[in-house]
Amino acid sequence: MLFGVAIFATDYAIRPDELARELEQRGFESLWMPEHTHIPANRRTPYPAGGDLPKEYWHTYDPFVALTAAAMATTKLRVATGICLIIERDPITTAKEVASLDMLSGGRFIFGIGGGWNAEEMENHGTNYKSRWRLLRERVLAMKEVWTKDEAEFHGEFVNFDKLWSYPKPVQKPHPPILMGGDAATTFDRVVEFCDGWMPIGYRLANLAGKIADLRARAELAGRDPKSISITIFGANPDHAAIEKLEALGVERAVFMLPSAERDVVLPLVDQYAKLIG
Repeated sequence: MLFGVAIFATDYAIRPDELARELEQRGFESLWMPEHTHIPANRRTPYPAGGDLPKEYWHTYDPFVALTAAAMATTKLRVATGICLIIERDPITTAKEVASLDMLSGGRFIFGIGGGWNAEEMENHGTNYKSRWRLLRERVLAMKEVWTKDEAEFHGEFVNFDKLWSYPKPVQKPHPPILMGGDAATTFDRVVEFCDGWMPIGYRLANLAGKIADLRARAELAGRDPKSISITIFGANPDHAAIEKLEALGVERAVFMLPSAERDVVLPLVDQYAKLIG
C-alpha cells in the first residue's frame, strides 16, 4: 500500500521543498496540495465542513508552482494536486502546466481533480455552478487531446479550439494518472468515463466496501477493467486497524492530512504517520 500526505501549502507554513525532503527521507510515496486561486470576501457559500472557513483557503500557493519546488527538492517522491479545480482553469494552459511538471519531475506527477464547492469563487472565473461538471468533463477530454496528439483539436459545448501544437508532452503515457475527487451520486460516471482513479475524502465516507463494489460493477458494465481504476483515500484515518481495513478492500493509497503550520508543528505529525508506514 502507498502512503502520502496532504497539506494546504501556504505562505505561513513549512516550505513545500522542505516538507518534500522530509517526506522522502521517511519513505512516503507522495505529497498532495489543494488549490484555491482566491476566496471571495462576501463568503456566500457555506463551508462544507461547517463553521468559519479556515484562513489557509485564501493563503495557498499556486499548486503547480509549489509542487515544482517539491519535485526539484526530491528524486522519488510523487507530487500531486489534491485537488485541482479544473472548473476554474483554462484547459490549454493547464495541459501545459501538467505536462511541464510531469517532465521536470521525471514523470512523478499525479493529477487529482474536482469540481469545487465555492459557487462565488468559480463565478469569478466565469463558471456557472450548475453546469460545472459538464465543463469539467470537456476540459479534461480536451487536455487529453493536447497531451496525446501532435495536432490536437477539440470542439464541444464549452471548449472549442482548432488544431494546435503544444509541447512538452507528459513523460507518463498516455498522460499522468487522473484521480477524481468526491463522492456524489454521479462521481462514478466521471471516474469510469475519463479518469484513472477515485479519490474520496475518508472522514466523510460511509460504506466504503459497498461503494468500491459498485464502482467495479459500473466499470465492468462499461467494458472497462475494474483493476484499471485505482482507489486513493484522501484524509485517511492514521490508525493501524483503519489502514489494514483499507488494504483489505483493495485501496491503493492512503493520504494523511497535515495542518498548514510551521515545521515544529508539522514534522512531529510526519514522524507519527511514518510509524504507520513502517
